[in-house]
Amino acid sequence: MFIDKVRISVKAGAGGNGAVAFHREKYVAAGGPDGGDGGNGGSIVLRVDDNLSTLMDFRYKRKYTAPNGENGQGKRCRGKNGENLIIKVPRGTVVRDLATNEIIKDMSDSDDFVLCKGGRGGWGNQHFATPTRQVPRFAKAGLPGEEHDVILELKLLADVGLVGFPNVGKSTLLSVTSNAHPKIANYHFTTLYPNLGVIYVADGVSFVMADIPGIIEGAADGVGLGHDFLRHIDRCRLLVHVVDVSGSEGRDPVEDFDAINAELSQYSPDLATRPQIVVANKTDIMEDESLLDALRAHVAPLGYPLFALSAASHTGTRELVLKIAEKLSTLPPVTVYEPEYVPKPVKIDASEPLKITVEDNTYIVEGKWLERLMSNVNFGDYESRMFFDKMLRENGVFQQLEDLGIKDGDIVSMYELEFEYQH
Repeated sequence: MFIDKVRISVKAGAGGNGAVAFHREKYVAAGGPDGGDGGNGGSIVLRVDDNLSTLMDFRYKRKYTAPNGENGQGKRCRGKNGENLIIKVPRGTVVRDLATNEIIKDMSDSDDFVLCKGGRGGWGNQHFATPTRQVPRFAKAGLPGEEHDVILELKLLADVGLVGFPNVGKSTLLSVTSNAHPKIANYHFTTLYPNLGVIYVADGVSFVMADIPGIIEGAADGVGLGHDFLRHIDRCRLLVHVVDVSGSEGRDPVEDFDAINAELSQYSPDLATRPQIVVANKTDIMEDESLLDALRAHVAPLGYPLFALSAASHTGTRELVLKIAEKLSTLPPVTVYEPEYVPKPVKIDASEPLKITVEDNTYIVEGKWLERLMSNVNFGDYESRMFFDKMLRENGVFQQLEDLGIKDGDIVSMYELEFEYQH
């Protein structure tokens, strides 16, 4: 079964908690804090696998969760990081945000992509020892990992797309010009999923051609099979439009040509302007040459080259291949979609009160919404820090600290962040 569009939920692992521990050794009266840090959570990583041709593996498994980081231990032992979860996808898979449909990543190159980053591990109490706080009895919890609902959409990476009505000879044309072996039979919808073939023209000259299941009228609106696979010609630089001119099924080649172009235009206006080569196929069994003449006269004003041939008897196919290669040499490379997604500011429900404890003039602030907020803040970025400060003020965190008697110079500890309070 060919699966080319799925929805999945992914969640990176949470960071492990830091440890509260103290050095214990014979003849050492006060060894001091030695709690280790928690390990970082595993990330969700997408990787291209050229052995995959569909999204079939995602049909039954829709949720993916990376391992959490391990908690820290005594003797300054850091917890083990959670392993990254590698999700393999076919080349050409486009990753979209479920909520906005924006493109997050086009998996057309060979580089791994971190879709969700694992949470940072919490600090052990070894980090919180100061000259005035020599016995810190607290550590920090790890932060949660990122999570995302996404759509994976496979768009084939092909230079040339074969389009046309069912049973016009697209699969036959692909089979005689390449090493592909698509299913071929004399009935409609023999091709139920796209087939790819590599056409070798000469030394160092080749291109990839895709046989798209037959399009029918109404395909852009979801009629027939074509609707499911029209996305696979989005990237094609050139369309080869195959038309049956034999008259064996009583079809009008001109009407067929216009109908297919209308469906392409309705699906995507960009496809209407995509370069085309028209193939008048099945000339070996042509019953009325006027059908070919009418198609040639109709196509000529549009500027599309027309090749009359018979794919079944291999007549004229070499000339067509050479023309395709010549045309491709003048066209831009296969489209790679640029990311559109911009992470939105995290929505925080601050209705749940924070827990604030005081130890050795250190105000330890904890809470689920604060934890979530901090996991989405880049403290190395000024704008992000200002957003964090604004959220704290708007939700009354500083006011709560002042109500508890905090003074300038006291320490505020929030998970992996620690700073001196200044009014």
